[in-house]
Amino acid sequence: MMKENHSLTTEFILVGFSDKLELRILLFLVFSAIYLVTMVGNLGLVVLIYMERRLHTPMYIFLGNLALMDSCCSCAITPKMLENFFSVDRRISLYECMAQFYFLCLAETADCFLLAAMAYDRYVAVCNPLQYHILMSKKLSIQMSIATFIGSNLHSMIQTGCLLRLNFCRSNRIDHFFCDILPLYRLSCTDPFINELMIYIFSMPIQVFTITTILGSYFYIIFTIFKMKSKDRRGKAFSTCASHFLSVSIFYICLLMYIGPSENGNKDIPVAVFYTIIIPLLNPFIYSLRNKEVLSAVKKIMKAYNILERSSASTAY
Repeated sequence: MMKENHSLTTEFILVGFSDKLELRILLFLVFSAIYLVTMVGNLGLVVLIYMERRLHTPMYIFLGNLALMDSCCSCAITPKMLENFFSVDRRISLYECMAQFYFLCLAETADCFLLAAMAYDRYVAVCNPLQYHILMSKKLSIQMSIATFIGSNLHSMIQTGCLLRLNFCRSNRIDHFFCDILPLYRLSCTDPFINELMIYIFSMPIQVFTITTILGSYFYIIFTIFKMKSKDRRGKAFSTCASHFLSVSIFYICLLMYIGPSENGNKDIPVAVFYTIIIPLLNPFIYSLRNKEVLSAVKKIMKAYNILERSSASTAY
């Protein structure tokens, strides 16, 4: 028994990307730039929504929380990945690994709930515009956001707790750039049946509920749009939903590709790069560049900043 305990793995090696120095330098520069833009874009969007009173509406409350969770996802994965590009041993402790997985699971679960809440918000805005402020009030959106974080936190705690029951004694090399659940299962010398059961009990209902909510909302939205006689109303309704639909499509396509069958996890890394690094980068641009209210708020703040700067310069003169 003592011999077996000594053989248990307490730290891992994240194999990650290529061992070629030139490629590692290039990837470090690319992912550093992506990380910087991701954090500035998402946290900037959170600050903008907080500062601008016109954006204190249900849709932007959900959007601000989505941006916060995208920042959490990026912070959980990217810093360690950047460090490992120039690390000699690329080691990560068991508890660091569990913390990384916990925050990733929290962010991804919250994203699912928030995208479903945003789909419901668009459904009410398009299909029941006269009752929008009754069916989707600011108070309700805050309550839904709080429920999202509580549910996501509980789900993450359950899945991380299940991972802690596993013993890793086969190898300590993770063929990935972060501690994801599937690579950890491959290293486990404990039967992960209970872990898989917990995924079916908790994760699958979350996915079914959120996907059903999104599909149902968009079914009624499309049905209502085609019933509209005015081309202007149809165009406005389509533009209202376009950003959210694009974000949902990218998110769930990547998710379905990742959970689909693969041979020895060969597709894990490219797909994981997309849903952990690229999607958090894209979301602020998807929701901001085509959104007149966000762009107007940015111009307003920049104009106020320029006036303040000129005023302080003239005072100093």
